[in-house]
Amino acid sequence: MDYQPQLVVVKVGSNVLTQEDGSPDRQRMASLVKQIDFLKKQGIQVVLVSSGAVAFARNNINLDEKTESVVRKQILASVGQIDIVQSYKALFQEAGHQIAQIVVTPQDFLSRRHYLNIKDCLLGLLQHNIIPIINENDAVAVTELMFTDNDELASMTAAMIDADTLILLTNVDGIYKGHPDDPKSKLIERVGKKASGISRFIASSKSSFGRGGMSSKMKMARKAAYLGIHVYIANGNRENILLDFYHKRLKATYFEPDSSKPNPKKWVAHSGNYTKGEVIVNDGAKEALHAEEAASLLPVGIVGISGNFSKGDIIQIKDTQGEKLGLGKAEYGSRKAGMTLGQTNQKPIIHYNYLYLYKYHSL
Repeated sequence: MDYQPQLVVVKVGSNVLTQEDGSPDRQRMASLVKQIDFLKKQGIQVVLVSSGAVAFARNNINLDEKTESVVRKQILASVGQIDIVQSYKALFQEAGHQIAQIVVTPQDFLSRRHYLNIKDCLLGLLQHNIIPIINENDAVAVTELMFTDNDELASMTAAMIDADTLILLTNVDGIYKGHPDDPKSKLIERVGKKASGISRFIASSKSSFGRGGMSSKMKMARKAAYLGIHVYIANGNRENILLDFYHKRLKATYFEPDSSKPNPKKWVAHSGNYTKGEVIVNDGAKEALHAEEAASLLPVGIVGISGNFSKGDIIQIKDTQGEKLGLGKAEYGSRKAGMTLGQTNQKPIIHYNYLYLYKYHSL
């Protein structure tokens, strides 16, 4: 770590806060709170993205076996969220800190206005020295309307508030060349800006208590690093893991950041679930988008449009073979876009500042 962190997003996975029998690991939680207190005393602002609500309710409530799985999860999440936040509140209060709870769904990020409202709330809390604790609102979210997992929420949060660092705490030290349980497997300590082929090392197993696996963590880490954020995948079950981060002795997989990107591009990068239509581009436009100095997307390179979108909506970009290339914010609606299709001397349908290409997070 060759920089001085100032604003850090720490994501704590369910597998860090849950013991093997499924009960909450309150000792681990207390340890992490003490470490966050230490970071705060060094002048570092911290936002906490915490999973674990379902685990906190699992042993406290008996549900009928016939209860539908989605309803079961909603009940456990809504009951457990009270317990987990009260636990955090008591621990942080003891250390002299006030917390705030924010529960969100992907729909809260749907429009640029909603996105900026959440951003303003988070920055307001930080300015008043209040620690925000964020989680997905699992009580109302159903499968097709959920974040991939809290890694996605953490990556989105870090980008939104222009954090310099994202720490994803899981139950292994990072990405290994082989299975993490194999003593011969070597930890990949650094992923460079232009690294490729890392995905072949990812085991497909998922956490016992969370939704996400290492593949999701890597994808979100890569995306955040492209947007200019220092990212670490580290073992939250290690003692003093956040102190090791501060003292620059962290054993983890570190993703080297690219240059920082404007905030609008950060919003678009995390808007893949909210597309309202798509544009199909020819080979010339595809080549221009993938050039070193990527440009705005002009109507002259577009060969097809689908969906009914308005100015400001997020649209998908595909090539003629149907491959998804990226996302962008429409500068005008589908009706006008259809009228300018293939024409020269037209204003861009997607400006570069509102363009995100998937090549930036592929590994």
